[in-house]
Order: sequence, then structure tokens, then C-alpha cells
Amino acid sequence: MCAMRSEPLRLYWWKGVPNFGDTLSALVVSHVSGREVRHAGPKGCEMLAIGSLIQVMRRNYGEPAPDGRRPVIWGAGLLHPVGSTGFLENVDVALVRGPLSADLLGLRMRAFGDPGLLVADLLGDLPARADRIALVPHHSMLGDPTLAALLEKEPALELIDVAGDALEVCRRIAACRHVISASLHGLIVADACGVPSSWLMPGGQQHLKYYDYAASVGRPLDIPLTLAEVPAHLRGLKDDDRLAWAEGVARARADLLTAFPVHMRAQTPASAISVDSN
Repeated sequence: MCAMRSEPLRLYWWKGVPNFGDTLSALVVSHVSGREVRHAGPKGCEMLAIGSLIQVMRRNYGEPAPDGRRPVIWGAGLLHPVGSTGFLENVDVALVRGPLSADLLGLRMRAFGDPGLLVADLLGDLPARADRIALVPHHSMLGDPTLAALLEKEPALELIDVAGDALEVCRRIAACRHVISASLHGLIVADACGVPSSWLMPGGQQHLKYYDYAASVGRPLDIPLTLAEVPAHLRGLKDDDRLAWAEGVARARADLLTAFPVHMRAQTPASAISVDSN
């Protein structure tokens, strides 16, 4: 016997700057849960998924929520070390993005994954691969004159604006033969769609989240390319489109679906419903 949950799921994601990676959080969670998703602040949310958001939970859940609510961390990660981890007593951890986040939090886990890896399930049939190379900058790079000069010099590059419609951004990434990305979710979506990709220096962004994700799928990740190195890198690209870490991507996708809390799905077995279903 199952019970249907019709109320929207309250999800926290970062909305400071329009960015397709953050927007994907609501789309993926809605797809997996079968429920409408609404944005909620960290103090009123039921879940956080895509994003380096766990440090926000530390700031807001040093004490139990007054209403007894325990937000679920499903695939989120850390942006930087957080020090005290006492807040973990007041939240539920279903899965974190990668082993670096787990180690920094003192969590003993073997399964990891970024929910962005599930995006191919939202796209349906992937678009035909074209002979294009996507350049996906971090949103902080869009006004960089060096970036503009590179795009003018290298007509093979197709700029993908991370502030665009999230699913359209993903379709454009999926339709390229290679992706050069400073955006973490540019790399993740490329992996999800089986498109080879290269890491571009993400401006002033910390690198922990990139290595955290890469470790979750067994992807080797060296130092990122600079914009000045991109032209030479383009000349050396090979036609081989196989991902050596494809098994790691498939494993993380399966672990994400397994770890999604049963009681947060639209159709929930009666045995899995808590006393306080709100």
C-alpha cells in the first residue's frame, strides 16, 4: 500500500547569480521525486542537492530546527573545509558529492554522486553530435576581455552562456564533440552525456569542488587549462570520444537513485512514512 505526496518539495539551491548548474537542482529533484519543487531558504528547506552548499547547513543547523525538521543532503558538497561538524547531528545525509567532502565532514561513506549526472534522463534522446567545441566559462568570467579575444581568434569554439535556460544549455553541451569548461556542471553534464571534456581555469574559484566530483567517478583531473593554453589544446584534441571513467559515472548515477529518500518521493510505501509527514 502506498501514499501519495502532493505538496511541493521544499528545496534549497543557490540563486545569487543565474547559473544553469544551480537551476538543474530543482529540475533533477522534481524528476526523481515525482513532485513539484519550490525554492526554500536554508532554514525552511527539506532538502539540498546540487551545489557546494553544505557549509550553509553548518551556519544554520548548529541547533536542531525548532519544528523538528531534518533537511536531507542528497549530492551536495563542500566549497571549503568547515571545521566543526556538530551540525550533522541535526540534518540527514543521504549522499554527498564526493569523497573529499565526506572526508572533511568525517563521514564514512562509499557511495557518492552529483545529481547533475542524472540530467540525461531529463533530456530524453540526446541530440546528434556536431563537430563543435563548447566553451563553458564560469559565470564570473563572462566580462573577461581575454575570453572575448579567444573566442574571436578561435571560430571553432562555441560559447555557451551558463545563465541560459538550463536544459537548453545541457542540450548544447550534449551536441558538441568536446567541451572546455570552467563551470563544474559543464564538466558534469558532459560526463553525463558521454562528451569528452577538458577543465578550464575557473577564475578565482576554489578547486576543491572539482577534485571532489572527479574523485566520485574516478576521473583523473590535473591542473586546469588557462585561456592562453586553449588554442594549443584545441590542436591536440583527439577524435576518441570514449570516457575512461564511464563506469564511474554509471555507478554514481545508480548510487544517487538508490540514496534518494523513499519518504520524499511522490508515491511512498506506507511503511516508509514518518509520523510527521510535513
